[in-house]
Amino acid sequence: MIELKRSSIALAAIAAVAVAAAGGAEAAKKSSNCVMKAAQGTGSDAESAKFQVDEALLQAVDWGAWASWMANKTTPGYDYGKRTYKCKPGGLGVECVGQAKICKLG
Repeated sequence: MIELKRSSIALAAIAAVAVAAAGGAEAAKKSSNCVMKAAQGTGSDAESAKFQVDEALLQAVDWGAWASWMANKTTPGYDYGKRTYKCKPGGLGVECVGQAKICKLG
């Protein structure tokens, strides 16, 4: 059931790529193919809050990369390297702020 949900999310995101990805991909190209992004997430524990941060970081750059990451934890065409997080109690239990340098390959 979870795999079906992930597949549905990935398919929806792929459909949105034609509309939304162009702006994110162009932003990555303009800055030596790398961008620094920050995002905030909340969840019942630190792991789920960090997951929300990871999603938001990729969504800010490329919906196609996000869809692939949701489906199989890969980001074709991007180096989605080390992320840093600062977490504290808040939100739904834990609130994390994170950042990452995301680089477009090629």
